[in-house]
Amino acid sequence: MLLAAAGARVTVFERDGFVGGRARTLEAPGGFRFDLGPTFFLYPRILAEIFARCGARLEDEVSLRRLDPQYRLIFEDDGAILDATSDLARMEAGIARLSAADAGGLRPFLAENRAKLAAFRPVLERAFCSPADLLDRGILRALRLLRPHCSVDADLARHFRDPRVRLAFSFQAKYLGMSPFRCPSLFTILAFLEYEYGVFHPLGGCGAVSSAMARVAERLGVELRLNEPVERIAFEGGRAAGVETADGRLHGAEAVVVNADFTHAIPRLIPDVIRRHRRRGWSDARVARARHSCSTFMLYLGVEGDFPDLAHHTILLAEDYARNIADIEAGVLPERPSLYLQHAGATDPGMAPPGHSSLYLLVPVPNLRASGNAVDWESEAPRYRRLALDRLRALGIHDIESRIRYERVVTPRDWRDEFAIGHGATFNLAHDLGQMLWLRPGNRFAEAPGVYLVGGGTHPGSGLPVIFEGARITADLLVRDLGLSPAALPQAMGEHGGGFSSAASAPNWDSGR
Repeated sequence: MLLAAAGARVTVFERDGFVGGRARTLEAPGGFRFDLGPTFFLYPRILAEIFARCGARLEDEVSLRRLDPQYRLIFEDDGAILDATSDLARMEAGIARLSAADAGGLRPFLAENRAKLAAFRPVLERAFCSPADLLDRGILRALRLLRPHCSVDADLARHFRDPRVRLAFSFQAKYLGMSPFRCPSLFTILAFLEYEYGVFHPLGGCGAVSSAMARVAERLGVELRLNEPVERIAFEGGRAAGVETADGRLHGAEAVVVNADFTHAIPRLIPDVIRRHRRRGWSDARVARARHSCSTFMLYLGVEGDFPDLAHHTILLAEDYARNIADIEAGVLPERPSLYLQHAGATDPGMAPPGHSSLYLLVPVPNLRASGNAVDWESEAPRYRRLALDRLRALGIHDIESRIRYERVVTPRDWRDEFAIGHGATFNLAHDLGQMLWLRPGNRFAEAPGVYLVGGGTHPGSGLPVIFEGARITADLLVRDLGLSPAALPQAMGEHGGGFSSAASAPNWDSGR
């Protein structure tokens, strides 16, 4: 969208028959629909600004419904329930039921993270092409807030004493596939974004956003070539000169943007022999050593009947959450895992046929590299399916088996083999301090001139709003390198600044509350 709006001629080669990658909607027999990967939408402002640059309005293209409650948390150790809401008075009352002393920590937490996010805007909205980029004065000021030896959980302990309350504001580290006990303290801003700006459901699922982007792109002249897998990137004179598709044809280009999973795609699209005479920052050997997020075991269930008491999003936090996380990091399958359940029909009846429900069940598990050969998913999947269904009893769902009318299982091996995700790590490269900023694959891929990267495996990182911000960074770099002028925001939006800005001037995203 952004490249075409700036005047570039753009062709998209997509190996599947539909757009969106993991951010798409699965259409299942019987009229059941499921999000494949992401199941909610945070901070619409970034994408709204991208649409505006391209002469469109996000609210005209996608119907977003703000959720209240945002999600329901169930703490298995004592059965306590917290309905998370951005209504601060109600949220304080909910926290007080867990820990009266912690209710007063909510507003200071939000104020601190409001300032933290503002300070980190220069970090999240710019490219990092070398260590020298860290020497910018504004970035150095922001990095002082990083507390590099402090985890998300430890940082939250300054506001909340009760470990359950800290979990309510730290389980979001799972969006990055990381442990809140190891994830850098910067990422307390994830929970802040939810409470400050809301959690949204796009009607039709997150694939509706991808489809809207495709419509706008095509209106701008982008050619979408579906069912055309790319086999390799072609080079001439040491620079990317196009791509070779599976049919053996070469398609010339002045630049190539790779949005496939980084650690899966780069060794295949750009063999190490091509990079050998350039900077070795991301050689095949380093790609092989890279640290990855966890994976997920998935059940997509079309079920007869409705669940009127089930929230749109429900998270079961396992009794020994820290042990659960440690097992996953060690490559061990948890026997009493945490889980996440989406019941999209609570907000969007169109996700299932009348009288039925589409349930999306996610269990965090080790990625294939962490587990090695210890988990044979071909034999393990039936047992773990049974375990996951049994765990639903903690959410008040019993005897679901006889009501299942459609079912699909996705294991870490499926994520790797069917969906082309390195090591089945569904949240991409880990976001530890050794794989952030210039230590993360760059938006302009220095190892291969003419190649640019987008997606969760590159800077700034994972999560839809962050990925969209990364796409904006990449597009601006490429537009400048091509000698074009980037598309500008309309004045009404442009005067409010970049992607991480105040919600006060945002469109009325609450209209569907």
